[in-house]
Amino acid sequence: MTKKEIVKRISDSTDELTQLKAKEIVQKTLDTIIQALTEEPHRIELRNFGVFEVRRRKPRVARNPRTNVKVNVPAKNVVTFKPGKEMEELIQKIDEKALAEATE
Repeated sequence: MTKKEIVKRISDSTDELTQLKAKEIVQKTLDTIIQALTEEPHRIELRNFGVFEVRRRKPRVARNPRTNVKVNVPAKNVVTFKPGKEMEELIQKIDEKALAEATE
């Protein structure tokens, strides 16, 4: 699902929000999440949804699959997401066949 599809769904589910206003709200929400992740404590907890957190990946040695040559991968910051309990329960109920078809 794209941001545009999310905006349309939100707009369609309410009589008060136009797509333009819904788009503005969605964008401001995403901008706020990004900004919050750049500030201490680099963590956002949205109850019943999940937790976004910035973590530091250690440097490591990887292998280029084409050339089989070892490559040094430097340390870097990454954003992780851990789904909340409610989301996790709903995700586990997705039928395996339906999921395979959706990801093709």
